Amino acid sequence: MHDRPGLIGRMWYDAAYWASWGGFTFGFSYRGTGRWNVPKRGPALVVSNHQSMFDPMLVGLSCPRYLTFLARKSLFDVPLLGPLIKSLGSVPIDRGMAKDGIRAVLDRLSHGRAVLVFPEGERTFSGDLQPLKPGISLLVQRLNCPVIPVGIAGAFAAWNRHSWVPRPSPLIVPPGDSTIGVSVGEPIPPSRYKELGRDAMLADLHAEIARQVAKAEALRRR
Repeated sequence: MHDRPGLIGRMWYDAAYWASWGGFTFGFSYRGTGRWNVPKRGPALVVSNHQSMFDPMLVGLSCPRYLTFLARKSLFDVPLLGPLIKSLGSVPIDRGMAKDGIRAVLDRLSHGRAVLVFPEGERTFSGDLQPLKPGISLLVQRLNCPVIPVGIAGAFAAWNRHSWVPRPSPLIVPPGDSTIGVSVGEPIPPSRYKELGRDAMLADLHAEIARQVAKAEALRRR
């Protein structure tokens, strides 16, 4: 079972993890909770709200195992970035959760991976949790593994899609509005969604992510 990246991927991942830990802890007053909710082995679908470019790193920092990330196919052609994300075992997909993306995620899950998905489909424009894309229901209803809801708070203020550069909130100064909190929720068994219709499933998953966003908001340094 190839449930983690190869040697080079693990080296890159570990280096990025510790660099992220230092950068976010001291530069953005990062606080996280719920790491123990992520299964240490076996397939898991990690679903999170999407506030900023920081989010993949923040979720990776908050989970105690190697995650598989989704990335647009075009990014694999970018010099330096392409080989890097490929070495990390990232999954190339078209924008959104189309059939090829669903197949790719299910393939990684079948090999015991933990896969991160942002079911809003893109970064929020307002900071609020947006409606989930319908395509995520097609994926979730095919799962035989737990779903792990994650909430991120403060990352929108730290570096949203309207900003060219990040806005730090260093640990050594009084906190600003760009302090960051991340909360990882308890696993949701796949059986919970087997009999639900699409709208009911999307509403329930949206509520679970929103619950973790609220916990992350309460966790932030103030």
